[in-house]
Amino acid sequence: MAINKVQFQKGLSLSDFLKQYGTEKQCEDAVVVMRWPQGYACTRCACQRVSMTHNGPRLWECLSCGYQCSAIAGTIMESTKLPLTTWFLAMYLMTQSKNAISTLELKRQVGVCYKTAWMLKHKLLEVMLQREALRQLTGRVELDDAYLGGEKTGGKRGRGSENKVPFVAAVETTPNGRPVFVRFDPVKSFKKDDIEAWAKSALASSATVVSDGLPGFTAVAIVVASHESHVTGAGKKAAQDPRFRWVNTALGNLKTALSGTYHAFDFSKYAARYLAEFQYRFNRRFNMASMIPSVLN
Repeated sequence: MAINKVQFQKGLSLSDFLKQYGTEKQCEDAVVVMRWPQGYACTRCACQRVSMTHNGPRLWECLSCGYQCSAIAGTIMESTKLPLTTWFLAMYLMTQSKNAISTLELKRQVGVCYKTAWMLKHKLLEVMLQREALRQLTGRVELDDAYLGGEKTGGKRGRGSENKVPFVAAVETTPNGRPVFVRFDPVKSFKKDDIEAWAKSALASSATVVSDGLPGFTAVAIVVASHESHVTGAGKKAAQDPRFRWVNTALGNLKTALSGTYHAFDFSKYAARYLAEFQYRFNRRFNMASMIPSVLN
């Protein structure tokens, strides 16, 4: 069997990570370069005439309006009491693994208490969610419906279970049928109004969508250039339909990653963040070393 070049590509090794981000100064320099690649400019008036102090974290004072700004002001690290090296190590651990890292494991690896590890993880998850919310899929897009969670003891079964969160899985493919980008988005339901609202934010108008026969998916035709609906039925045969190869593969990998990492989480409250985590890594899998700078930018 041929080696998958994406899976076996060179990532960012721990030793290389420590060489780049092993000190407070290196981490602060990385933040500054990502935020102001052309040099610092006042975030209030855009003036570049500033004075700077190095007493602790870098601090600029605008000579025009007098506004003071640190390197991390306006970022998720603003007002943090943690070293920047701790933040960067959390970024590294959350972006470089194929699956994910639980809060408990993050606590152990980073060396903080559980509450702090939870805060670190969810702030970084929210950044990933915000980055991926802007992505629109184009070209050929495979579409499927899925759920997070399962039935509770004594609760409803099937799609009516109160412990299930519906989400749309979509995979953009190349003309020769290779996966490029994915989106996993929680929706209120699979009714036409909710699918139309999702399609307007997630799909480019030029997209050609291929979906199963779920009635709600017909609403994407309002948004995209073309929509093909195929009734596939259910079970193993439907999952092996070649027209939906990559969306089924992505869903399988997603569910394996979630079940292999997390015992449980609040599906209704945090589904978007945990789905965005997998999506974020998948969509940047061609250049794993770029994941840390892209969290900062």
